[in-house]
Amino acid sequence: MKINIQKLQELIEEKYRSNQTFFAEDADIDRSYLNQLLNGKITNSSPKICNAIINYCEKNKLDYREYIFLD
Repeated sequence: MKINIQKLQELIEEKYRSNQTFFAEDADIDRSYLNQLLNGKITNSSPKICNAIINYCEKNKLDYREYIFLD
């Protein structure tokens, strides 16, 4: 699994007015980890963050396949 960084950034821009902190709180993700992920400083295939995004999508009735690439 890999995160679709572009779609995740679009979600954060649209729903959270680009506020990564608010998204991180809602998705139960560490804000600094999310920032590093979005800026390409760490790998985008961590199972923990992928699962957090899947859970976030299910909670908010979003299709997680838009935000996660299944290998």
